[in-house]
Parts: sequence; structure tokens; C-alpha cells
Amino acid sequence: MSNATTSASGYDIRPLSAAEREKYAAAFTPEERHVILHQGTERPFCGTLLNNKKSGIYACRLCGLPLYRAGSKFESGTGWPSFYEPFDPQHVTELVDRSHGMIRTEIRCARCDAHLGHVFEDGPPPTHQRHCLNSISLEFYEEGTEPEQKAALPVGQASA
Repeated sequence: MSNATTSASGYDIRPLSAAEREKYAAAFTPEERHVILHQGTERPFCGTLLNNKKSGIYACRLCGLPLYRAGSKFESGTGWPSFYEPFDPQHVTELVDRSHGMIRTEIRCARCDAHLGHVFEDGPPPTHQRHCLNSISLEFYEEGTEPEQKAALPVGQASA
């Protein structure tokens, strides 16, 4: 495992502390907390970003780390926004998920550990992957705008 503090695309990927995560999640609704912090899943065909066709970046709702480019989004028919590759592979962490009597690959934000969804091996070329995401875990930024970065505070520095 790498100890890199900056991803190949130039973003700070140092892990947030539990206190920082809680601070950034303080305004979340109970449903947002359930999905993002406790590995829940929003209902299919209900997510606000499912039918978004604009150019831009999909970033982590909790910390602002860019996760997916609009150009890698495709219509999967599953009811959740689907992408064939991440913005930067260092921005997404994969974990084995053995819940609900299945073995799947869960994906989380590499910086803040927010639950994003799952990745499957039934996507389109060139990767043949389907990153199946919860809209509630993402924030969309139209082309030309950048997400606010909520990076980890340096050790010993208190938050405002």
C-alpha cells in the first residue's frame, strides 16, 4: 500500500480524521448519513444524477475529491449512475463486501472513506467495469468549475 499524500492527478489524498469526517457530514440528512457513512444504498431510478448528461466532474459529496469524469458515464439500465473508470484510480478504494449473502466489490472515496457504491465486471470497453454509484454520494461540478477540497488538516492544526 502506498503512503502517497498526493495522487497522480495532483490532489491531496491524506485520510480525514473521524472528527473531520463528522464535521463535514454534520449537515447531512439521515438518508445521506445512512448511504455515505454507513454503506447504505439509495433506491434505483431515484438519484438526482442518474440522467445528468452535462460535461464536468463528479466529486465526493463529503470531501470534494474528484471521482469520475462525465465522459466515462454510461447508461447501464440499472437505475444508478454508472461509470467505466474513475477520475484517478488513487481516488477510489476497493473493499470486499460480503453483505446480503453476496460477494461484491465496494468502492469508497480514498480520502474520506465515504461509501460510493460497487464496481462490477460487466461494463463497456475499454475497462469492462461498471462503477455503480449512489447519486447521494456525489456532487456534480459542471465543466469549468472545481469542487472545494476538504483535505486533511496537518497534524497538530486545529479546525476552525
